Amino acid sequence: MTNVFAHFPQRSGQRAASGDEPVADDPGHPREAPASAWSTAGQGGHEQVVFCQDPQSGLRAIIAIYSTALGPSLGGTRFYPYPSEDAALADALNLSRATAYKNALAGLDLGGGKAVIIGDPDRDKSEALLRAYGRFVQSLGGRYITACDIGTYSEDMDIVARECRYVTGRTVPNGGAGDSSILTAAGVFQGMRAAAEHAWGDPGLAGRLVGVEGVGKVGHRLVEHLLEAGAKVVICDVNAEAAARVHGQHPAVGVAESRRALLAQPLDILAPCAMGGTLDDDSVAVLTARIVCGGANNQLAHPGIEKMLADRGILYAPDYVVNAGGVVQVADELAGFDFERAKARAAGIFTTTKKIFALADEEGVPPAVAADRLAERRMAEVGRLRGIWLGP
Repeated sequence: MTNVFAHFPQRSGQRAASGDEPVADDPGHPREAPASAWSTAGQGGHEQVVFCQDPQSGLRAIIAIYSTALGPSLGGTRFYPYPSEDAALADALNLSRATAYKNALAGLDLGGGKAVIIGDPDRDKSEALLRAYGRFVQSLGGRYITACDIGTYSEDMDIVARECRYVTGRTVPNGGAGDSSILTAAGVFQGMRAAAEHAWGDPGLAGRLVGVEGVGKVGHRLVEHLLEAGAKVVICDVNAEAAARVHGQHPAVGVAESRRALLAQPLDILAPCAMGGTLDDDSVAVLTARIVCGGANNQLAHPGIEKMLADRGILYAPDYVVNAGGVVQVADELAGFDFERAKARAAGIFTTTKKIFALADEEGVPPAVAADRLAERRMAEVGRLRGIWLGP
């Protein structure tokens, strides 16, 4: 069942999502979302999508719960200046679905959800906004557990937690796991090693030229892993200061002036670590890399790209398989955080990625399709056990 409640202002006279009589415009009253939101969520199979607004603090957020078949949904909160509400909704829906599959393949007893806050985090983020957001998360009663994502940090989660019990990714002094990009990058590195073994028969990356697109929280840590492994690295980032900072720390790293220039390099591996949707028809057509493996979510611009990659002999490591280290890290908080335990679990991404490639070869499908099938199988097989009555 899909439940969509809108807190963003709507036209007077609209009916509430519950079917009640029309109510006056009141941002605090749940409203029916636009028809496009209902149809988009329904097509994706989401359980619930909630629109949240607090005009005084400037909060405008969307929380999307894709599935709770394996347990409460866990996923980060992205704070980003979306060009429109529709763009924010599309991102929340896509990210929450990917997170459900990610959590399933990571072996977690957690469903998948994601939240987006519309705005510029450098300009709009405030204590009041984060605390208002925390109250909306709390109102879901544990169906959604939040964490960090692009534009949000552990310190932000500490503030959210002042209004909400369902928060992970907090700072270490407050009992949290700290920066989840640590194990996200480590997991991507393990997935890359698995891809190298599948493609070249050896998981070693020494001498391989790796292009890292985006050197933010995850990308710059991945660069460090690659350099330690003896790889050659070239980077690009829309933020020139970020690229310059990494180059300053590691002078051996090359800097491409643009994404187009990065793709023109004779890459062995491309690691997308920026925003999603960068693997489109044009970029795949010119890509020389044998492997694509990076930390960005939703790297494929549209369905069918996975087949284009396969047809060109490019091995794609599904993003939600290899970037699961971060969710493994924050999920460990739920049992009392132990970094070594979380690190060991994230190292298992190497084995999971190899399993995906083997299944893809066995069934004659692209790795992205094999990963989807494996995740859906676990959600169905384990999720159905909730139908066994355990008593009060």
